[in-house]
Amino acid sequence: MLCSWRVKLKLLLTTVTLAVLLSWLYLFVGSLEYGRFLLLPPCLGEQASREVEQEALASRVRRVEEENQQLRLQLSQVEGSNGSPQWGASAEDGDPPGGERSNRTACPKQWMVHKCELLHVAIVCAGHNASRDVVTLVKSILFHRKNPLHFHFITDSVAHQILQTLFQSWMVPSIHVSFYNAEDLKAGTCPPLCLPEVSWIPNKHYSGIYGLMKLTLTKALPSNLSKVIVLDTDITFATDIAELWAVFGKFSDKQVIGLVENQSDWYLGNLWKNHRPWPALGRGFNTGVILLLLDHLRRLGWEQMWRLTAERELMSMLSTSLADQDIINAVIKQDPALVYRLPCFWNVQLSDHTRSEQCYTEVSDLKVIHWNSPKKLRVKNKHVEFFRNLYLTFLEYDGNLLRRELFGCASLPSPPSNQLQQALEELDEDDPCYDFRRQHLTQHRIHLFFLQYEFLALPDPTDVTLVAQLSMDRLQMLEAICKHWAGPISLALYMSDAEAQQFLRYAQASEVLSARRNVAYHIVYKEGQFYPINLLRNVALANTQTPYVFLTDIDFLPMYGLYDYLRNSIQQLELPQRKAALIVPAFETLHYRLTFPKSKAELLSMLDMGSLYTFRYHVWPKGHAPTDYAKWRTATMPYRVAWQPDFEPYVVVRQDCPKYDQRFVGFGWNKVSHIMELDAQEYELLVLPNAFMIHMPHAPSFDISKFRLSAGYRGCLQTLREEFHQDLSRRYGAAALKYLTAERSL
Repeated sequence: MLCSWRVKLKLLLTTVTLAVLLSWLYLFVGSLEYGRFLLLPPCLGEQASREVEQEALASRVRRVEEENQQLRLQLSQVEGSNGSPQWGASAEDGDPPGGERSNRTACPKQWMVHKCELLHVAIVCAGHNASRDVVTLVKSILFHRKNPLHFHFITDSVAHQILQTLFQSWMVPSIHVSFYNAEDLKAGTCPPLCLPEVSWIPNKHYSGIYGLMKLTLTKALPSNLSKVIVLDTDITFATDIAELWAVFGKFSDKQVIGLVENQSDWYLGNLWKNHRPWPALGRGFNTGVILLLLDHLRRLGWEQMWRLTAERELMSMLSTSLADQDIINAVIKQDPALVYRLPCFWNVQLSDHTRSEQCYTEVSDLKVIHWNSPKKLRVKNKHVEFFRNLYLTFLEYDGNLLRRELFGCASLPSPPSNQLQQALEELDEDDPCYDFRRQHLTQHRIHLFFLQYEFLALPDPTDVTLVAQLSMDRLQMLEAICKHWAGPISLALYMSDAEAQQFLRYAQASEVLSARRNVAYHIVYKEGQFYPINLLRNVALANTQTPYVFLTDIDFLPMYGLYDYLRNSIQQLELPQRKAALIVPAFETLHYRLTFPKSKAELLSMLDMGSLYTFRYHVWPKGHAPTDYAKWRTATMPYRVAWQPDFEPYVVVRQDCPKYDQRFVGFGWNKVSHIMELDAQEYELLVLPNAFMIHMPHAPSFDISKFRLSAGYRGCLQTLREEFHQDLSRRYGAAALKYLTAERSL
């Protein structure tokens, strides 16, 4: 308390000094203004002298204000350490938890974090769900942060692919990301006679073996990394993480790990009859938020320390219930001097039996929210609505807004960032097609495998994945497509952060969608004014795992059994030995309710009765006329057709086919250009005689409306077509001249 009063007294004196200086400055400036008002011009030398004096006075005021702010920060830290609830602990903030209070009269040491200091954060993340949860944690950190950050992710192969793509496409300035293979930490990389790292520890916690990974961080993280903040994926920050990093400066020479006391009675052993927890100091500590002094832990022999403790306790406990938390608490029980007791607001725990309400009285008290109940947002707490709203704020927050520079810190942009910035600077803003060109260069955030995906590619040389893209207004097509297509599906969804969460709830509530594990959903986050249709197609195409792909659109329903028919056709036509594109003839209905034909014979009957039509025959016949529907009616064998201008069929091709040209955004020429390139690469175009797909009616898209209403839109599309022809000629030489000649002849 003596330290607190010292700081308060100094703050009072500084505030009085600041008030006097401000009053002096006010009167001084007022006298200058009054002199001007009376039209009494001072001599030039006197005026210059007064200006210098005025600037010096203003500089002094700024220095006093800065000192005032520093004193306020110190005072808040002192009050936080003396006044924060400690869950029954008698020690001051920073004292050893054994109960012995030192006889100190000096202030606790303060450690100010420089705004450009690099802060290190380690997170264990495995699987699709955890990869989705960790994004909300990262958003909450980025929202408040003022420092460069280095994230260290210990991941399985699934999380590695998802998070690596996400951060590469997010391109947040002053963010570094490193990945460490969790598989190496499960069983270790030592010779056969060595003990595995953590796979030998029986664990009942729902996190599985990954809940034990934090024990290995001294070995897993770089040897030159001296300290790190370790976080669970179910954490939400409500403040700048630099405040937590500053707490390292309060550690004593013996303290190596910072933890918040557990906010339930779990380790007291009184939650139910015969409840027998692992040994812990008092209530024990929660490991959702950890401060680790890695260099100190390595010198102490941390790996041997926790391993010996675990071996001894497992002889009687048989398994862990709370994964790494049980073992860390057992180590602290043996040596309480190791732990620095963090104030409880650094880990407000919303577990099933939490007493976290005793930790806070005001919203401003909250620093970190921890959803450490298996029920997550459904946990019972009288303030859970407030906590839930805080979490939802970051869950649905537009991640594009977090791409902000840290002013005053020299950051080293990544090469892709440099190249993108250079390309943007080279654009001519007076170009009528500037918006199209800028959209082409836009870097979209991409979250691969947004939902659980468990399809294992079999060694089947004929397997095929349905590939499509969609936005929120086509979501209703998903269930119908899943009923028509039993094989794997790869979808790219163009959505905002909030829409992605709506889709998640929709998919989880759908019996049809939730039952499928071979449908991959890849979120491409919205940015810009045009629909990046070919980027979406390329994302879905690149993340397929089968040798062949069926390139379609989301508003088409494939015939029942098409998946098996295509696989048989690939085998019969010996497609692995030839370069060919199999065409699935497209039809359409104008009726929202349709009795879907079960065979080609039924389809032909409906075609004759006028309830079905060849696709776009009345709007854009050139798009599918080369399919030769008249021949298809009686065909029993696949037949070859020639490329013609504006031909845009739906095809089955090898997975390594050419990518779609991403300069085409919005409506127009996005498929035409792709078929043209297939033809330039000498793909055979083969029409399948017993395959079909039907387009279902829907409201016109926003982009097609712009195309129809805007002459400028159509003019830019023509410009992009001409540029595409030029690029095609450069890549394929004289063989590509036929496309330009054919276009000009129309």
